[in-house]
Formats: sequence, structure tokens, C-alpha cells
Amino acid sequence: MARALDLNAVRSEFPILGREVNGKPLVYLDNAASAQTPDAVLDSMSNQAQTAYANVHRGLHTLANETTEAYEGARGKIRQFLNAESDENIIFTKGGTEAMNLVANGIVDMIEPGDEIVLSVMEHHSNIVPWHFLRERHGAVLKWVPVLDDGSLDMEALQAAVGPKTKLVSLTHMSNVLGTKVDAKRATEIAHAVDAYILIDGCQSGVHLDIDVQDIGCDFYVLTGHKIYGPTGIGALYGRVAALEALRPYQGGGEMIEIVEQDRVTYNVPPHKFEAGTPPILQAIGFGAAIDWLSAFDMDAVRAHETKLLEKATAELSAVNGIRLHGTATGKGPVISFSVEGVHPHDIAQLLDRYGVAIRAGHHCAQPLMTHLGVSATARASFALYNTEEEVDVFIEALNKARGMLL
Repeated sequence: MARALDLNAVRSEFPILGREVNGKPLVYLDNAASAQTPDAVLDSMSNQAQTAYANVHRGLHTLANETTEAYEGARGKIRQFLNAESDENIIFTKGGTEAMNLVANGIVDMIEPGDEIVLSVMEHHSNIVPWHFLRERHGAVLKWVPVLDDGSLDMEALQAAVGPKTKLVSLTHMSNVLGTKVDAKRATEIAHAVDAYILIDGCQSGVHLDIDVQDIGCDFYVLTGHKIYGPTGIGALYGRVAALEALRPYQGGGEMIEIVEQDRVTYNVPPHKFEAGTPPILQAIGFGAAIDWLSAFDMDAVRAHETKLLEKATAELSAVNGIRLHGTATGKGPVISFSVEGVHPHDIAQLLDRYGVAIRAGHHCAQPLMTHLGVSATARASFALYNTEEEVDVFIEALNKARGMLL
């Protein structure tokens, strides 16, 4: 039976939410950057370290076996969370950034001068810079797909951008600035029609959408733990078997090999082929615990609650003269970016902090999108399942006070 969304009970599992900042109760609205971590996740890592901790895979003693079981168990939880075909489709990385760099490095031998990589203008730098490496070093051509006025991806432009020279399409599933959801399944169909690979960046969507990689059909899907109530330093890359087998190894070392001799080396099979060295063992176990914690809830209730918070904040901000909202696409995720006329976002964020309200300000690692929007930075409030309507009220009240000081 799914767990009910009792906000008081949920918030009690996050002791940090009970602290004060500058003498005010903390209102944490920076969840798109990193969500807070519940006791269940912290306890999972602490308990493992205290009771059964050793290196994985390479030992024959009890502690090594128990640690390996917990580590591989976390892989299975992520496989289930994504509805991947097998545990072998899941590669542990240190985060979404490393996952995308792994793919970029892995396809190097497939890239010839003039080959095209298709991106959207709303991508995070983690889904831009690795492809610039291929542009700089191997002659790849980056093609950019715009967004429409409401912040949704221009699917007709995507269709037009993909052609016979396209080697890879790499798109966010949900914008970290606009909250826009991308039709990943349709994008996959477009990419596969020209035999191109497609990577979907799920770092934002993983916590807000139900993910089914088999239904999407993508070649690669990226997750990061710290946005899904898990620890930092851990992420995952899903890859179809054929896609993973086509990639060259990303790093060399222990675990990723089969045979090492003085004059030759052969490599292990995925996922171990891409997990060189001692992995982030406790973080992976914490990631699995975060998946367990989140998946226990009635997810329809969670989605409805997050949408209600977004709608309330959107309505309140829309009623204020001089505030511009960025991204109004239907069905967007609980992320709201805005500009205050005549005020720099950094000033807004610093003044809100005086009232205990934590938001993000800056370009959000999305400078091409800032250029498209015609701004250098935005302020951003983003919501998690533990946020409340009362916190939205505090946020709006603090914002109005800040505007009064600055205008």
C-alpha cells in the first residue's frame, strides 16, 4: 500500500527543515539544484558503514560479500525505477555530468568531421560542454533547436534539424530553468528515423516524472542522485545493451578489465566496463535508499501536491507588476524562473535569504537559454514534496518586501 503524503510526517524526516536562517524558519526552495536528504537515506549509508563495509566485487570474505550485495541491490532499484530491461543496463557514475561525459567519450571513434550533434537551447551545460569537446577536437557540428514562446521545445524545428549527418540527439527531459517537459518518446522516434543515437537528460525529470526507458525507447538516459533526495557524488547512466557495447571504455583501471597483460588488454562487459576503480559505494547504497523512500509514496498525490504549489506561486507572481515569468508551457514541472524589472536576481536572492527563504539566482548553467530569453540571469524557486502552501506565502511576502527595498 502506497504511503500517504502527510506533510508534517514527511517534514519530520528532514531535520534541516526545522532550522532557522537569519532568525527565520528555513523555507528551502532550491530543490532543482539539490533536494534535501531524509533520515532514511542518511541512515542507510551510516548503517552500512558501521555494520558491513568493504570494497565490492573483489573480496571473498563476508563483509565484501554483504557490501557487494547492497551495492548491486541499489543498481537493481534504479533499474526498476527506470523500468530498464536488466541491471546490466545501469552504470553507476558520480553524477549526471559524468554520465554525459562517459557517452561523449565513448562515441569519439564514431565521430568524423561534419557529423552533427543536435541539442536544444535549454540544455544544462553538462549536456552542452561534452559535445563542444567533440566539436573542438573531432570536427563535430552542433545544431541548436529553439524553444517556443511558452518555453516548450519546438518539435517541428527538431524534426528539421535531424538529418543524415546526425550522429546524436541529446535533450533534457525537463528544463532546470523553465520546468518544460520534453516529449522524449517523440524525440527518440525522430532520432531513430535517421539511425542516430539519442540521450535523454533526466536529472530534473527523475524526481518529478514516471520514467519508463523501454517505452521511451532512448539509447541513453541520465539520472543524478542528489535531486532525488539522495546523496551527492552518485548518478546513473542507463544504456541499451547495443548502445553500451558500441561505446569504448571511459576510464581504465580495476574492475573494467577482463585480462591485462604486458602487450594487450581486454575489457569487461557492461556495466563493469564503465566502472573503473573503487566506486562510490555508500553513495550508491544511499541512492538506492532514496529510490525506495520516494517510491513508497502515492506518486499521484505527490505530483498533484507539487503542481498545486507551482500553480499557487505562479498565480501570486503573475499578479505582481514588474515580474516576468520565464516558461509557461502546459504541464510543466514545479520549477518557476522569474525576473524582477530593474533588479538583479542576485540581489533578490540575497534579500530573500534574510527572511530565511532559499532560492537560486544566476544563469543556472544554461547560458544559451539565458541568451535566448534576453537576460543574463534569472531568479528560480523550485519545489519538492516536503514544501507547503504556507511556504509559498512566506516566499511571496519576502519577495514583496525585497522589491520594496530595491525599487
